[in-house]
Amino acid sequence: MSVDVARTEAALSPAVRRGDVTELTAHHFGVTVTDLDRAVEFYRDTFDLDPAERFSVSGEAFADAVGVDGATGRFAHFALDGARIELVEYEPPGADATGAAVNQPGAKHLGLAVDDLDAVYADLDPSVATLSEPRTTESGTRICFVRDPEGNLIEVLEA
Repeated sequence: MSVDVARTEAALSPAVRRGDVTELTAHHFGVTVTDLDRAVEFYRDTFDLDPAERFSVSGEAFADAVGVDGATGRFAHFALDGARIELVEYEPPGADATGAAVNQPGAKHLGLAVDDLDAVYADLDPSVATLSEPRTTESGTRICFVRDPEGNLIEVLEA
């Protein structure tokens, strides 16, 4: 497969082409929820994660930045290996955008690596919805998808 370098470079933002962006790193994966406390409890109890920080943001600048009139947000950040999971509960709430299936355009999922997928699966609370038992894919990766209380998909994979 050949790559059209000129076309690829043209697609980059002017800041990247000029070299103003010195390092691009992952910061967080955001998940909007309707009940922040319930979501924090799920991630804590299911994956043994405690929020690194919890905070609220409001005001005109925030509402303008997120494009929602009068928006306020309650946030919980979980620190993971250089990036974060960001759970946010907005007021006013928007329409449900949870994808029913991973192949639905616009669907998203969070991927979490564990050392022992079978042990994690065996320890799941019976109330945690799963798409299947752990499976080994053709690539050799062991995976299992679960849903958080909001219906968001989480891929748990053995790494």
